[in-house]
Amino acid sequence: MRFVMMRCCTTPIVLQQYEWSTNAVLEKLGVGLVDVKELGCCGYPLRNISFKAHVLASARNLALCEKENLDLLTVCNCCYGTLKYVDRLMHDDGSTRKEVNTTLEKEGLRYEGDIKAKHILEVLYNDVGIETIKNKIVRTFNRLKIATHYGCRILRPSSIVQFDKPNSPTKFDELVEVTGAESIDWLSKPECCGSPLWGINDELSLDLTENKLKNAKQAGADYLCVSCSYCQIQFDQVQRILLSQRGPQHRLPSILYPQLLGLCLGIDSETLGLNRNQVSINDIEFYLLQKAASQN
Repeated sequence: MRFVMMRCCTTPIVLQQYEWSTNAVLEKLGVGLVDVKELGCCGYPLRNISFKAHVLASARNLALCEKENLDLLTVCNCCYGTLKYVDRLMHDDGSTRKEVNTTLEKEGLRYEGDIKAKHILEVLYNDVGIETIKNKIVRTFNRLKIATHYGCRILRPSSIVQFDKPNSPTKFDELVEVTGAESIDWLSKPECCGSPLWGINDELSLDLTENKLKNAKQAGADYLCVSCSYCQIQFDQVQRILLSQRGPQHRLPSILYPQLLGLCLGIDSETLGLNRNQVSINDIEFYLLQKAASQN
């Protein structure tokens, strides 16, 4: 099983632990990753500046993967939502497809729609499978309560992404519970993390983040768990700003799903980049038990 790896623009710069933990987890699970050096930005930041550039940037990445005859894997919800949208647009709008392919042909590329863009959760749930993951786990968590945060672009618009039910999703929760942790119900689960507002209206962005942290803590969460670059930046790096400005009463560390799963696969904390999370998650290993002990 092999995929072209789409490395989100933010991860190599400010979220290297997402790449490290993803690489390590997928290697343990027998998933091969191919790096295509010509891949560029997904086009998401361009959508409200130049729609044509937005579509072309995304379609170019899809065409590069099609040239490799491999599906594309991304760890970022924004990349995922953008690639899925442009893939649908290229299928449904003949004039757009013709215009984009005319431009792509200057690079010897063309997109016919023969590959799929997939999110890491989608690959783990649908392609690797829950049972395969269970068979690879060597340690499990005990009494650890997790508040899963899906993020907006992996669920909506549901007609485009089709990952899970938009109003009552369960797949991420099932993946969390493979580790032995309990995925809890919490009121603000489907709400935005606040990231789209950061840099535009920082106070409102902090309000949204603070509300989610407060609500998850009230529901009994020990940690948030996310699978989106921008959501993790908001719940980790921006949370650190929030705590410094508004106090520590709603502190709730956020862990990336590959970090959570990686610990149960026996991957060491340094490889998973646990020490790079700005709101410390080092105490999560306190909840780990040997698999045999946890089953007694």
